[in-house]
Amino acid sequence: MKPLPPHRPRKRFGQHFLHDPGTIRRILAAIDPRPGQHLVEIGPGQGALTVPLLASGARLDLVELDRDLAALLASRLQGERLRIHQADALHFDFSALAGASGGLRVVGNLPYNVSTPLLFHLLAQAHAIQDMHFMLQREVVERMAAAPGGGDYGRLSVMVQYRCRVQMLFRIGPGAFTPPPKVESAFVRLVPHASLPHPARDEGLFARLVRQAFGRRRKTLRNALRGLADLRDFAAAGIDPGRRPETLFVSEFVALSNHLARDYGK
Repeated sequence: MKPLPPHRPRKRFGQHFLHDPGTIRRILAAIDPRPGQHLVEIGPGQGALTVPLLASGARLDLVELDRDLAALLASRLQGERLRIHQADALHFDFSALAGASGGLRVVGNLPYNVSTPLLFHLLAQAHAIQDMHFMLQREVVERMAAAPGGGDYGRLSVMVQYRCRVQMLFRIGPGAFTPPPKVESAFVRLVPHASLPHPARDEGLFARLVRQAFGRRRKTLRNALRGLADLRDFAAAGIDPGRRPETLFVSEFVALSNHLARDYGK
């Protein structure tokens, strides 16, 4: 396989290229790619994960925003099991890759500057995804996995846990990347629920409720959700309006949302 020509990391793309062999081995062991599986790698960079993923026998789609890197990867990697898409993952239709069968396995070293909107974009297509394995800023992973009651628990926690089972697997130090980021990273596994444990009748309303609640997280629910829910709504959902948003479980947000959905004619 031809070596990849030198490529200077571009700050505007948030590029930090994985290079540490030990970290790469741990990541591959966690993903455990198998022949015939359909994997999608977001931001393959210089191919540190791409090469062993392809060697596993899996089908592989790469989504790379940097036109130069996409061209370099195309010059190095070839085969009928590989497709390269020079595209912005924030606007990419992942479900179109899955087709009717679904079952995509999505992996990647997500740029820290777009990680949250990219996660929400992927969650909207979770029906087409079997699992996701990502390198992210450690603080983001801790927020995704947080339980109610702590400062890390917020909108991201609720929206990710509504759709997926979250498992923080291990931390990754800055030295595993070139250039080293200024923050510690973590590797996380997200497994979309085959059947939602607490389905919202109106997911748009549910998302609006969660967003408004945590937009005013220092207030009580009575005040944070003013204009959206009143005391009768809290009573009907069995929720104390004097609580703060970070104390509610996903199931409680759903219960309140589902009560409100009836009022909205859903």
